Amino acid sequence: MSGRVVDMDRLIAEAEMLLASGERKFLAMAGAPGSGKSTTAESLFEQLASRHPGKVAILPMDGFHYDDALLHEMGRRPWKGAPDTFDVGGLRSILHRLASGEEQNVAVPVFDRELEISRGSARLISDEARLIIVEGNYILLDEAPWDRLADCFDLTVMIDVPEAELRRRLRVRWEGYGLSEAEIDHKLDGNDLPNGRVVIQKSRPAELVYRSI
Repeated sequence: MSGRVVDMDRLIAEAEMLLASGERKFLAMAGAPGSGKSTTAESLFEQLASRHPGKVAILPMDGFHYDDALLHEMGRRPWKGAPDTFDVGGLRSILHRLASGEEQNVAVPVFDRELEISRGSARLISDEARLIIVEGNYILLDEAPWDRLADCFDLTVMIDVPEAELRRRLRVRWEGYGLSEAEIDHKLDGNDLPNGRVVIQKSRPAELVYRSI
């Protein structure tokens, strides 16, 4: 994993430089399941939004999950969250719409973790937003079809967390949802951690590395 190692203060400073351009910019934040992408993205958003109201927005990759009914048809429901269970073309299309600046508002989907479904058109990103924080596991993946996103980002960040810590965090997450030990074992060793290795081993090198431990 290459890239310049940064803390939150430096990450904020790098994002501020993107905002200073006045043009719409896209910051990609990737990491393995359990690495804290959403939490880090939200923290960055809150810091920037307090200084630049209305100028920052978040676009989560998880909103582009295939629906469970479609995953059942594909035989992939038990592996929901793997790279092939997302609408990558839909994400790329939204990124291009946002980059064009031709629409006053662009509606984007948001994943509802309580319901385990994506809610379409659940959030509006206004044309006033100058920085879009795009967060998700596979947005820097260097293999088809994810590699078609490579030209969409102005700054790339990888969140670096040791696998042992990922396992601990993910176990706590799934225990919180009341899963049985067998279900947790499948989630961890059959899906989440293998997916995390794909992120770590097959993503393009990010410009910045943020260590969340």
